[in-house]
Amino acid sequence: MDPNQTPRVFSERYELNHLIARGGMAEVYRAHDRLLDRPVALKVLFPELSVDRSFVERFRREAQAAANLSHPNIVPVFDWGEDTGTYFIVMEFIDGRPLSSILKSAGTLSAERTADIGAHVAAALGYAHKHGVIHRDVKPGNVLITDDGQVKVTDFGIARAINTEESLTQTGAVMGTATYFSPEQAEGIGVDARTDIYSLGVVLFEMVTGRPPFLGDTPVAVASKHVRDHPPAPRELNPSIPPTFEAIILKSMAKDPAHRYPTAEDLRADLLRFSEGRTVQAMSDTTALLAAAGVTRTMGAVGGVDATQAVAAADGAGNEGEPEEAGSNRTRNYAIILVVLLVLLALAGYLLARNLGYLGGSPSFNLPTVAGQPVDQATATLKGDGLVVKTSDQVSSRTPGVVISTDPTGNSLVKKGDTVTLKVAVPAPVQKVPVPQGITNTSLGNAESILQGAGLQYSVVNKTSTVQKGTVLSSNPSAGTTVAQGSTVALTVSSGPADVLVPSLVGLSEPAAGVALGNAGLNVGGVSSAASNQYAAGLVISSSPDTGASVTPGSSVAIIVSSGPPATTTTTTSSTTTTSTSPSSSSSTSTLPGGTP
Repeated sequence: MDPNQTPRVFSERYELNHLIARGGMAEVYRAHDRLLDRPVALKVLFPELSVDRSFVERFRREAQAAANLSHPNIVPVFDWGEDTGTYFIVMEFIDGRPLSSILKSAGTLSAERTADIGAHVAAALGYAHKHGVIHRDVKPGNVLITDDGQVKVTDFGIARAINTEESLTQTGAVMGTATYFSPEQAEGIGVDARTDIYSLGVVLFEMVTGRPPFLGDTPVAVASKHVRDHPPAPRELNPSIPPTFEAIILKSMAKDPAHRYPTAEDLRADLLRFSEGRTVQAMSDTTALLAAAGVTRTMGAVGGVDATQAVAAADGAGNEGEPEEAGSNRTRNYAIILVVLLVLLALAGYLLARNLGYLGGSPSFNLPTVAGQPVDQATATLKGDGLVVKTSDQVSSRTPGVVISTDPTGNSLVKKGDTVTLKVAVPAPVQKVPVPQGITNTSLGNAESILQGAGLQYSVVNKTSTVQKGTVLSSNPSAGTTVAQGSTVALTVSSGPADVLVPSLVGLSEPAAGVALGNAGLNVGGVSSAASNQYAAGLVISSSPDTGASVTPGSSVAIIVSSGPPATTTTTTSSTTTTSTSPSSSSSTSTLPGGTP
């Protein structure tokens, strides 16, 4: 912040010190709580978010819920509120670094360190879930590590106040969030506590590999990969990752929420087992075991397994025992893998045949991408493909009538007769507010503050008046009139009385000049005299300011009055008499030497 600026104080209590961070929805400041004399972190939401009344209500509910959470791994929320239209959250000030900053400088962390941090994050999530709060935005930037190694999670529930689906059409600020989306978040469907487990799995993936599982040029591209693509096996990117830890990550990141850990506490328990060198639950899960062995990407959602890698993984994951039992364990693992392969291949063949129409089903095809098109054009395209089209309005700043997204998303496999819902942009409902009282007969500055507090704009029309300059004379519409929020109120403001012209005073007597000035609303200033051959004594020779000058009413005008013609002096010589004028009003006679008077 500019040291020459007076620091802003929220709710007459929280004084901003300096900016700590800037995110997609807010700026975070270190601030001073004047009441309790302690440092706090103040998250100030961007002003444009407060325009959406539904957002404000969601924000109020979520901030209130987050304020009720009390856990060693959760950054506590002390207070929240609104100040002149700006919403803010007051949190404990944590003297540490966000995990995102640590990863940026360190690149990767060991599996053991990752498991330790992940277990603390899972503990925070488990506590919040039990109290009905889903984080919805688990990412490295929301995990803080103190200097003594404590792990703190921040921003619980606040993400719910943001319209995630519309945010996906933006770039930059939401890219980080899209990187950690669960598939159900990316599809815009309902989420539960398992969405946080998926996002934490993505964070664990990045911590040990040095990169997120899915990369893309836009948030939409990244979110789409969460839905359709399988992540690379972590050990492909970092072979030093233990297979057991890889299994934990992949189980957490299962596309189907039913295949993930049921609760954050279950994930935490597995991370602790790994840290203690015990067998993890994920290794007994067939899906996670096959994924850890190396899932191929050629068969889409059904997937296939590289038999060589699967057998090797099963062989390595077998129970330790006496040497004579090794062959028996290996044979059993081969048999398990073979059965699973056969089932998967049979299922893949069945679904492929059905999608191609060989088993009585209609052939599947990729849903055309119609997002960004006018709704009429998109409807015609989809109906032409034999699809049933429904529409759903969604408040958006985009052009009304444009398709924001589809359900299912573009390029998804569909068949004739399937229903596709188009989410169509509609403008936000116009909020009506009354023009506030107290904006007339006051200064323009006061009127500006009152109107801004009511969410209204203003324009100024200046008008000459005897009322003090800068005073608001009237408004249009007048106070009490109901108008749309954001409308402009025209204020008529006094510019003071109009200027007057100095009248012609030259040739008038001094009293007559005084009368003329009085009639013009002016006063007689200083009066001085000067000799004049043109004007008789007592008449005005000139004025200051001069005739025709523009001056404010009540100004003083100085006049110069004639004292008559200049005096003369006569000099006589023996042969010549010389007469000369003198500026003096009196005359004198002098006799030159040798001459006569």
